Amino acid sequence: MPETYKITMKNCAFFARHGFHEQEAFLGQRFFVDVELDVTAGSTLETDEIEGTVHYGEAFTLIEKVMTTTRRRLIETLAMDVAKALCANYPMIRRAYITVRKPSAPIEGILDYVQVSVEHFN
Repeated sequence: MPETYKITMKNCAFFARHGFHEQEAFLGQRFFVDVELDVTAGSTLETDEIEGTVHYGEAFTLIEKVMTTTRRRLIETLAMDVAKALCANYPMIRRAYITVRKPSAPIEGILDYVQVSVEHFN
């Protein structure tokens, strides 16, 4: 079994226009994304070279693109879009576990946020 390591990115924040209701598309809101990636090590842990690993600055830019360019009604679908994009761009990712939080969910009630997590295997 090849060695793996984990990359975690927490509370990546984006302004986007996702949601089921049209007012959410019009007004937009903040979304927060957590990313947990299981990565096949290859020689990266020995060579100390960025080639062969997930460049998390570039990964953030990819997540931002997914979050801000295509409107989704469901954060479940949005989370899977992020997972699939990361796995497609970085073949060394074995598992992507993505959480999307929506703090301004249009719910009559008091809550901190609604959160959905998905897991995708490459």
